[in-house]
Amino acid sequence: MSIRKTGIPVFLPLALKHTMSSSEQSKSLHLLGSSHHIADLAVRERISLPQNKIDDFYGGLSALPGLDECLLLNTCNRTEIYGASKNGFSTNLLHEYLSNFQKIDPVFLRKHSYQHSGEKVVRHLFEVTAGIDSQMVGETEILGQVKKAYEDACQRNVSGKMLNRLFQKGFQAAKWARTNTGISKGQVNLGNVLCELARRIFGKVSNSRLLVVGAGEVAESAIEAFKSRGSQAITVTGRTFEWCPLSRRKPSELAEKFGGFALSFSKYHESLHHFDVILTSTASTRSLISENEVKRAMKRRPAKPLFLIDASVPRNIDEAVANIDNVFLYNMDDVSAIANENLKSRMAEVERCRNVLSKKAVRIWDQMTLHTLPSSSVNQSTASNS
Repeated sequence: MSIRKTGIPVFLPLALKHTMSSSEQSKSLHLLGSSHHIADLAVRERISLPQNKIDDFYGGLSALPGLDECLLLNTCNRTEIYGASKNGFSTNLLHEYLSNFQKIDPVFLRKHSYQHSGEKVVRHLFEVTAGIDSQMVGETEILGQVKKAYEDACQRNVSGKMLNRLFQKGFQAAKWARTNTGISKGQVNLGNVLCELARRIFGKVSNSRLLVVGAGEVAESAIEAFKSRGSQAITVTGRTFEWCPLSRRKPSELAEKFGGFALSFSKYHESLHHFDVILTSTASTRSLISENEVKRAMKRRPAKPLFLIDASVPRNIDEAVANIDNVFLYNMDDVSAIANENLKSRMAEVERCRNVLSKKAVRIWDQMTLHTLPSSSVNQSTASNS
């Protein structure tokens, strides 16, 4: 690919859109994705890309004929491929590539995926970054995940002017939504939801002993929420104790940030009985906590409930754990359903946000595809976007 950058580009003002070359103007946007809207957790596990395959995936993706720019957004609730190309490129090529790479039947993938092009890609990304397309409507973690995906694409030199503009505008849309609407009112932060569930089970969150397996944003959100409610017994461990691929930092660094304890990964299996709440959020493709391990732990904490949250895709905790007496196991789909309990009261704000973002998307797409605009139009667009 011919894209060259040294880091994340600085956002260009709207008034500079008329400097885009004619070759850029002939480009189009493409999106292939699968999310909680169309795929349950078991399906998302099949489609989601393991962390250790991301490099190979990008290698083949960037080599697709006619695809000039690309970006992968890969979270527990969605796998999306964004692309920019000259007119004539078909999003079906993205579908074929993902199907072959993940060894998924094409018919199955088509049933559990969606495709967008042009303006619809802009609109979709705006709703994603704003949090209104999230499983927990209004949550804020997704914005950080999108920014990391964008940063990764920039570092790989696979994001060019088209995707740079798209994602910078997406970040602006998210800021507008959180500043000007009430979509985030209520407990729409994963950490807050987990604390509420812990309160229902244990009565007081401050007395709960928390073990976090992983050091990514989900882990940090949970620790921050428990810490703010008075919890002092916070322990962090990681499958790769020296470095977490989801956050590019050591679990010990996350523990130190919140005044917690770091536990060697080789020792946490024998220490499960010490904890009341256990959260797993890793990039591991295998089970990290088995049914037998939890059974042994429960024998050493008689009459005390155990609350486990599996925030990983693929899941890290054996599903059979849910059948053990006094054990409460929640996955991301379960947590999201609870988080959206107050969604009805926020639907008016969500719809208002969606309508405004749709209009912004139309305007941005026009600006991305028009070769030139009169200066008066430039000024009006700039003013309306401020």
